[in-house]
Amino acid sequence: MGFESLTGRFSAIVRNLQGRGRLTPENIADSLRDVRIALLEADVGLDVVKEFIDKLSVTAEGTAVTASLTPGQALIKIVRDQLTELMGEESSGLDLSAQAPVVILVVGLQGAGKTTTVAKLSKWLIDKKKKQVGVVSCDTYRPAAIEQLRVLSSQVAANYYPSTNADLPIDIARRAYEASRRAHDDVLIVDTAGRLHIDGEMMSEIKEIHEVAKPVETLFVIDAMIGQDAVNTAKAFNEALPLTGIILTKVDGDARGGAALSVRHITGKPIKFLGVGEKTDALEPFHPERIASRILGMGDVLSLIEDVERKVDKKKAEKLAEKVIKGKRFDLEDLRDQLQQMKNMGGMAGLMDKLPGMGNMAQMAQQANASNQFERMECIIDSMTPKERSNPDILNGSRKRRITMGSGTSIQDLNRLLKQHKQMGKMMKKMKGKGMQNMMRGMSGMMGSGEGNPPGGFPRF
Repeated sequence: MGFESLTGRFSAIVRNLQGRGRLTPENIADSLRDVRIALLEADVGLDVVKEFIDKLSVTAEGTAVTASLTPGQALIKIVRDQLTELMGEESSGLDLSAQAPVVILVVGLQGAGKTTTVAKLSKWLIDKKKKQVGVVSCDTYRPAAIEQLRVLSSQVAANYYPSTNADLPIDIARRAYEASRRAHDDVLIVDTAGRLHIDGEMMSEIKEIHEVAKPVETLFVIDAMIGQDAVNTAKAFNEALPLTGIILTKVDGDARGGAALSVRHITGKPIKFLGVGEKTDALEPFHPERIASRILGMGDVLSLIEDVERKVDKKKAEKLAEKVIKGKRFDLEDLRDQLQQMKNMGGMAGLMDKLPGMGNMAQMAQQANASNQFERMECIIDSMTPKERSNPDILNGSRKRRITMGSGTSIQDLNRLLKQHKQMGKMMKKMKGKGMQNMMRGMSGMMGSGEGNPPGGFPRF
């Protein structure tokens, strides 16, 4: 997830306020200056920063610090509330109440990730909202755009309505709507062509498609990594079309997060989703209060719980829980399952990012390239026989040499894995009878927890 720059800055602000007995005009002024610098470095628009700081100043100076809060905690609470307000206060979902098929029009510049977003949105609607979804591409300009959507639609089980480069976009939209209505789709998502920049031809074409398709939702897709330009582009589209919401893509690659903080303020339109990866399930509903907490290093436990609900293989998890409760040995097959579950949830960095107080640990996990290391660990386990996985004690010198040659690793790597496995086995014994919640929490135990470096450091493969 993005916002690493802001999280680091805000953590420093809190540390500076530690030990202060109360909030004074002096330490408020110092902290606000640091907040201003943090926001500007994150590429938040100057006007947005000015208004944000003015509101923050008024609120902070009129706040009495309660006995249960330190000055740092009090200020961070104020900042969180203001950040939440800046980004929209509450989550804004899709309007799916209109007569079926509800048309969703997806617009944006070329390269923002519109076509991939159409597939992600389809999957989200199918999986989370139990809707039947149809998709169509009106992009007759970009080579292979139509074929890309056809391939992606088959991956997410959406109904695909064909089109060709020879068709007029308005004819495609009209034909797809009739086909979607006959197929009894709940939702029809229309993908449109992008350009490298805003031009009159592009805008007139999108206006025509909008007029024909009569969408309930017109969603503007922006690449978060282009920073302030994203906001300016959103403003231009908002003036040309009646936008209903915004989807920020490539948020996982943007460490600054300025676009997310600026775009709502500038356009007045809510951010509805965040694209947080390349896979078709890497789409998160935008919750301003959760993002504000994540920026401030407070974690996002609710999103973590939702991830667990959605991505964890419950049968495997329950099987492991039952095994531990019965006091059976935690073997290397179980370890591999845990690594795969973790990978499904965005790896160690993805987990840490959502745990309170783990913002720095998430960055450490990324720096240590933990995901690649886990893949190496999987390769080692895959090179073992079923007998070796269930009973690693039988691994002698010749077996170890065979396994490391098969996985392209070293004896030291294998020994390190066996040590990690023993540690996790001990931890599982301790959690005996404590239920699945603690079991899931224990998945991160291999990498240590708490502040600073994890015990023994990250595994180096």
